[in-house]
Amino acid sequence: MTHVDVARLKDHVGKPVTVRGWLYNCRSKGKIHFLQVRDGSGMVQAVLVKGVLADADFERVGKLGQESSLEVDGTVREDVRSPSGVELDVTGVRPIQDVKDYPIALQEHGPDFLLQNRHLWLRSRKQHAVMRIRSRIETAIRGFFDDRGFTLVDAPIFTPSACEGTTTLFEVKYFDDDKAYLTQSGQLYMEAAAMALGKVYCFGPVFRAEKSKTRKHLTEFWMLEPEIAYGTLEDVMDISEALIVHIFSEVLRACRQDLATLERDVTKLEDVARGGFPRVTYAEAAKILVDMNSGFVPGNDFGAPDEQALATHFGRPVFIHRWPAEIKAFYMKRDPNDPSLALGVDMIAPEGYGEIIGGGQRAEDLDFLLEQIKLHQLPQEAFEWYLDLRRYGTVPHAGFGLGLERTVAWVTGREHIRECIPFPRMLYRIYP
Repeated sequence: MTHVDVARLKDHVGKPVTVRGWLYNCRSKGKIHFLQVRDGSGMVQAVLVKGVLADADFERVGKLGQESSLEVDGTVREDVRSPSGVELDVTGVRPIQDVKDYPIALQEHGPDFLLQNRHLWLRSRKQHAVMRIRSRIETAIRGFFDDRGFTLVDAPIFTPSACEGTTTLFEVKYFDDDKAYLTQSGQLYMEAAAMALGKVYCFGPVFRAEKSKTRKHLTEFWMLEPEIAYGTLEDVMDISEALIVHIFSEVLRACRQDLATLERDVTKLEDVARGGFPRVTYAEAAKILVDMNSGFVPGNDFGAPDEQALATHFGRPVFIHRWPAEIKAFYMKRDPNDPSLALGVDMIAPEGYGEIIGGGQRAEDLDFLLEQIKLHQLPQEAFEWYLDLRRYGTVPHAGFGLGLERTVAWVTGREHIRECIPFPRMLYRIYP
């Protein structure tokens, strides 16, 4: 027998194959067992008729517990009613392990129980679908930048100084009692890499010690951070939009069955994939909120209710650019037409998913940065390497960050991003 992944069974109709996997469910009707077998690539129904096996073996198969491991031999038969498009007419079953009392039954469980058993919860159909879509999004992101001449540069996880304060940094002990910190962002290192390679991106884990328990926060998550030498604020918006369109198009192309498993409304994804996202200034967005009588005070940063209101107003992703400089990072370039504004941009997603992308144009002027470091009472010695980028061949440049888990939540329609990373780390959870 040829071993074939469930996802490729359609290429073997009429042929004998072996499927290796786990028993998701089994139901019996008279002299027939209907086995739902999953192997990681998909799920197939395997139909076992009494008489094919010895009676004792037939009875044993019917009593196998959920998540029992097994190998199933059979002939692939086309079945248009099946989600996989095929079924398996069983000719043999070889149990590897008969599992009893599997903790996660095919019923509702509370979130604490599921998170405590995350190592097993990953096997459920919806979590399986989320992880497959996450993988497709990661592949789409890398392909997007690779095809456009960007170079992948890995940023360090340990950073030597708390350049923007220690309140949301994880401090760790380094050698000889030195302190180090887990990175919050690879951006500053990507700025250095962009001065060497032109167009770069990093894509890896970052850490935030925020004591937040909202559905949009994790203490460890993955961030995409491209940086472009000679880039502008407009470049950031153009590339960001093209990236989101590419991600959604790829998921729609490759993950239809997973989206169906999640009961995701694909018309919402198709609308995003068409592009054409509105672009408004902070002042214009603030006026919209004021006109709604939302209680928003112009000059403040947007909270979750403000983001929700703006996304609902536009009904699709929206770019908000040119923010008050005092609420943006010190390294953000000022608008030459209005120095009170920073050339920053956030992209807000609809359906309550909030900020997905944040970025903008970086200040390339050495004197301006020295002034900002002093103004924010930051240690200049920690920034000397960063300031060297302005001393030796400075150019305009720009970039942005995209949170992977928030993007996965948006695409899959998950309410909480804890479902969008294999093993979530949160304020009160580091197990398993």
